[in-house]
Amino acid sequence: MTHPAAPEPLSPWERAEAALTLLAVDPVGLKGLWLRARACPLRDRVTAALSALPLPLRRIHPTIGDDALFGGLDLAATLSTGAPVVQKGILDEPAALVLAMAERATPGLAARIGTALDEPRHCLIALDEGAERDELLPLGLVDRLGLFIDIDGLQWGDTRDIAIDPDRLAAARARLASVKTPARAGETLARVAAQCGIASLRAPTLALAAARAQAAWEGHEAITEDDLRRAADLVLAHRALPASEEAPPEPEPEPPEDEPDDTPPPPEQEQQQGEELFPEEMLVEAVRAALPSDLLEQLAAGRAARVARGATGTGSAKSGNRRGRPLPSRMGRLGTGARIDLVGTLRAAAPWQPLRRRQQQSDAILLVRPSDIRIKRFRETSDRVLIFAVDASGSSAMARLSEAKGAVELLLGQAYARRDHVSLLAFRGRDAELILPPTRSLVQTKRRLAGLPGGGGTPLAHGLRLALAVGMQARARGMTPTVALLTDGRGNIALDGSANRAQAEEDALKLAASLRASGLPAIVIDTANRPQLALANLARALDAPYIALPRADAHRLSSVIGAAMGD
Repeated sequence: MTHPAAPEPLSPWERAEAALTLLAVDPVGLKGLWLRARACPLRDRVTAALSALPLPLRRIHPTIGDDALFGGLDLAATLSTGAPVVQKGILDEPAALVLAMAERATPGLAARIGTALDEPRHCLIALDEGAERDELLPLGLVDRLGLFIDIDGLQWGDTRDIAIDPDRLAAARARLASVKTPARAGETLARVAAQCGIASLRAPTLALAAARAQAAWEGHEAITEDDLRRAADLVLAHRALPASEEAPPEPEPEPPEDEPDDTPPPPEQEQQQGEELFPEEMLVEAVRAALPSDLLEQLAAGRAARVARGATGTGSAKSGNRRGRPLPSRMGRLGTGARIDLVGTLRAAAPWQPLRRRQQQSDAILLVRPSDIRIKRFRETSDRVLIFAVDASGSSAMARLSEAKGAVELLLGQAYARRDHVSLLAFRGRDAELILPPTRSLVQTKRRLAGLPGGGGTPLAHGLRLALAVGMQARARGMTPTVALLTDGRGNIALDGSANRAQAEEDALKLAASLRASGLPAIVIDTANRPQLALANLARALDAPYIALPRADAHRLSSVIGAAMGD
C-alpha cells in the first residue's frame, strides 16, 4: 500500500505555534509545555499566547513552599479569631502553573508538581532558562510534559504574533471528547516510541492526546494519519535518542513454512486487513526530521549529565542552622543555640489556643509549649574545586601542557558565576609539584601557568599522591574536590624514586585505590595517540570515567571535563 509522502518539517516558530494551539485545545490532557528559552522579548511573545488557555494562570517559582502550593494554616486569622482558619493553596483549584527558572527546581518540588499533574486538573508551563546544555528540567517533569519548544537562536524578524482563532478554538474543545481513536493508533505510537529509544510509557499516551487535540482542531471525526504524524513530531521528537544511541532492533522470527491454508479468514480479520494501518516507518522518519540532530545530541547529553552519579553541577550539600537555602523547619528545643523559626512556632501553637485556655483557665493571648518550638534549617552548598593533575613529562609535554593551560583558563573564566576553584599540579622527573593551589584568581592562574616547565620521567604515582593530599586538604576546608588526571599512561617512576615501570604501575594502582576509598570523584583523560590499557585499568581502580582524547585542544578538553563533572 502506498502512503503519501511526509510533509516538510515545521520551522521552529511554526512548531511553537502548533504546540501552543494544541495546548490551548487540551491543556490537561497534554499536561503542559517545556519552553526552553532565556528571558527575552521573543519569549514574551510566546507566553502571551498562554492567555488562550481555558485555565487561570498561576505563576510560581523554584523556592515556593508547601503552604503556598497545598494551603495551610492562616496564622493571622487563626490568632485573631481564636479558631483554626485554613487558607487554600494554588493546587486547590485547576490552574495552568507557570514555573519560572524551572531548571532550578529542586527534586522535591518536581515530585510535588509531578504528583499534581498526574491528576487531570492542572497543566505546567516550565520556563527553562538554562544557559548550558546540561541545565535541564528535573527528569520527572520532562517525562510528564507533553510539548517542547526551543526558540534559542531565533531572530525577531523570523517570528510573528501568535493569534489563535477563538471561535475555532471553542469548536475544537467542544469536539475533543467525541474524536474517535483508531484501534491501532496507540499501539503504533508505542512502537514508534520504542524505535526512537524512548523508554517512558507516558510518551505514547501524551502523543495520543496530542493526536486527538490535532484532530479536534482540524475538524476531523477520527484521528487521521496526518494527525498522528503531527503528534509524533511535537511530542516524541525531543525525547528521542540520537540514532547512534539506539539499541539494534531485534530480528523478527521467520514464519514457519506451513502448507497454504485455503480457509477464508473470519469477517473480523477481513475487516482488519482492509483497514489502512498507520505507517510506523514514516512516523519514525517524521520524529527524526522534526528537530536538528545537534539539538537531539544536546538534550541527550543533558539527560546523561543529570542522571550521572553526582552530576548535580554543585558542590556537596550539608544542613545547617545559619545560612544557605531555607528548608522546612523542624521540632526542636530552646537552649541549644539554634535559631528559632518564630512563624513556624506560632503556626504550630495557634490551633491549640482555645483548648489550652480552657484547660488552664487563662486569658493569655498566646500559650506556647515546648512541643511547639520549631528550629530553622538551611542547606548550604560548598564550593567546588577542580584539581588538574597534569603529566608534564616526555617529548610531548609542551603540547599537553598548553592544552591543560588553555582548559584551566577556560574553566576558570566560568568559575565566578558558580563559585568554583581550580587547582593545578604537575608531575615530571622524579616528583610531583603543586603549581597552583585552589584559587579563583584569573590573574594569579595565568601567572603561574606561564612558567610551567616540562620534561623528564613520568612519576604517575607521585601525581596521584599529591592529588589525594590536595583533595583531602580542600575537603577539610569545606570544599568539594574533584580530580582530573591528564596523562599518556606511561608511568615509569616508582614512589621510592627508582626507574621501575612495573613497580610504578603497582604504586599507581595502590594510590588509585586510596583515592577511591577517600571518596574523591575523578576523571581519567588519556592524551596518548592510542588508548592505553594501563590507563583504562587505572580508571577502573579509581571508579572514574575514562576518556581517550588524543590531540584534543583546550576547548574540547574543557567541554569534556565540564560535561563529565556535571557543570
